[in-house]
Order: sequence, then C-alpha cells, then structure tokens
Amino acid sequence: MEPTISWWVWLIAGFVLALLELTTPGGFYFLFFGIAAVVVGILVGTGLAPQAWLQLLVFSAVSVVTSLLFRKPLLQHFGPRIPDIPVDSLVGETATALDEIAVNGFGKVELRGAAWNARNNGDRKLACGDRCTVERVDGISVWVRA
Repeated sequence: MEPTISWWVWLIAGFVLALLELTTPGGFYFLFFGIAAVVVGILVGTGLAPQAWLQLLVFSAVSVVTSLLFRKPLLQHFGPRIPDIPVDSLVGETATALDEIAVNGFGKVELRGAAWNARNNGDRKLACGDRCTVERVDGISVWVRA
C-alpha cells in the first residue's frame, strides 16, 4: 500500500502557511504555498488525488502557477510604497563629509540622514565634518564640492 497524506493535514498546513504569511514582512511567499495546500486538501478530500506523488505534484504545480500569476499584482497593490523623490533633487543639497576626501578622491558624506559614497569634485581637500554641496548624482554616488 502506497503512503498518502490525509486531507486534513493538507488543510491544516494550508492555514498554517497562510498565517505564517501574516507574520512575515511583505513578500507574499507563504501565501501561495498555503493556497496550494488547501487546494490539494480539497482534492484529497473529494478523492481526486489519492496518491502521495500526485498530491505533491499538484501542490508544486499550484504553488508555482499561483505565485507566477498573482505575486507581482499583489506586490504592486499591497507592497511597500517607494516615495517618488527624484534623485536629481539632491543636486544643490548640503552634505557633511564623514571622511577626509582628497581632491578627485572618494569617501563618505552624510546627506539627508544617510551615508553616501562621494567623490570630491572640488579644488580643495574636504576634512571630516566639512560641509559640501552636491553637484551631481551618479547612481549611488554623489559628486561634491567644498
């Protein structure tokens, strides 16, 4: 006799996975496994998936299909909102040097409460604590001048 998984085990696993989703910070990972477990539990309960290999196959397929179809729309609707602040708005802001930065050298500056990689584009060395002005934003680095 081939081993099988009871329908109620699948349903409990599905609800536990759905509850686990509520305790994790927004990623929508466990929800789809929970949905798949509930679907398999219903299929096993109605007698449509009596073999363990079929149950695992359906569980895997439903998990993958639901995550591919629904994860992105759910993240767009319920996911974290990224503020729409243009990076170019940093140009002209005042930063504070966290390192000593030589002319055309690299170091760290504090800008809006965060540390940024910075390049000294000015004609004099920046000492730690000096104020400087952001001239350009290049990816995750800023170009500054005393």
